[in-house]
Amino acid sequence: MPSLTEVARVAGLVVLSYLLGGIPTGYLAVRWLRGIDIREHGSGNPGTANVYRIAGVVPGVITLVVDGLKGFVPVMLAQRFFPHQAVVMMLCGAAAIIGHDWTVFLGFKGGKGVATSAGVFAAMMPKPLAAAVAAFIVGYAASGHISVGSIAAAAALPVFNLVFQTPLPFTAMAAAAAALILFKHLPNIKRLLAGKELFLHEKKY
Repeated sequence: MPSLTEVARVAGLVVLSYLLGGIPTGYLAVRWLRGIDIREHGSGNPGTANVYRIAGVVPGVITLVVDGLKGFVPVMLAQRFFPHQAVVMMLCGAAAIIGHDWTVFLGFKGGKGVATSAGVFAAMMPKPLAAAVAAFIVGYAASGHISVGSIAAAAALPVFNLVFQTPLPFTAMAAAAAALILFKHLPNIKRLLAGKELFLHEKKY
């Protein structure tokens, strides 16, 4: 049975993971580099696609990289301080994703969690994640829509976990994260069905 000290350490790392995940990268990058509030432009989402669409390449790349690191770093910290404890890794990864999607820094409203989830699973299950990235590329190339690529990657990740025989708890977490990404993309799915979803180079809905 874990000691109270160890429980406190785990709880502290989970809270830190949530706060790291909650750093509003896209909002800050666009505010600092362009002087505007990304939430008031385009889709209003502070994720990579909308940041790139509204503010350009540099803010978009910053958002993509940092959002990915927000998921990767908490899992690596869990591995560093709690080696071979998969539950702690999962808790920290989940906290980072939740922090991104419902960040305390923006009134508990955030992004869709694609890049942050990718960072989490790059640390936890790199082979299935790499295959899911390939699914993203295929989805985007076939449709021209980032949202389609994201949906394809989310749907593919749990399947590739089964293909690579990832431990069942990790596979279950991947399935939960995929379901959350799909839920967050419901507005995109509605626009896709209506033929109103923007391509990456388009700036206005």
